This record gives sequence, C-alpha cells and structure tokens, in this order.
Amino acid sequence: MSKIEDEVCEKIKARSIVGKQKYGVTMEEETLTRLEWLVHAQEEAMDFVVYLQKLIKMEKEVILSEDEER
Repeated sequence: MSKIEDEVCEKIKARSIVGKQKYGVTMEEETLTRLEWLVHAQEEAMDFVVYLQKLIKMEKEVILSEDEER
C-alpha cells in the first residue's frame, strides 16, 4: 500500500477506538436494524455534502478574491 492508504487505515483504526469508547460497541455487534443503519448512513452522507458545499464556497471566494486582485 501507499503511504496515503496507510494513513487512511490508521485513521479508520483510530475512529474505531473512538466509536467503541463513545458507543460501547463495535461495528460487528448488531445494535441497529438494517433500516437504522441505512438512515444513519444517509445522515452521514448529507453531512458530507454540507461539508463539500462549504469547501466549494470557500474555494470560490478565494478564486474571486484572486481575480479581483488582478
């Protein structure tokens, strides 16, 4: 694997530890129904889209500012 992939794996491991501490269970335990998992994944995806929109807005502001300086 590349260093980038290694970094991702380390982040997943760290995230797993945080999740176990926060919720007291691992992903292997069946604490949610399939529907609950789907809803949770959908909510996470919507958060991700909001983060993307924020970053797109910030990038556009930087580009606009650079254009105005020219």
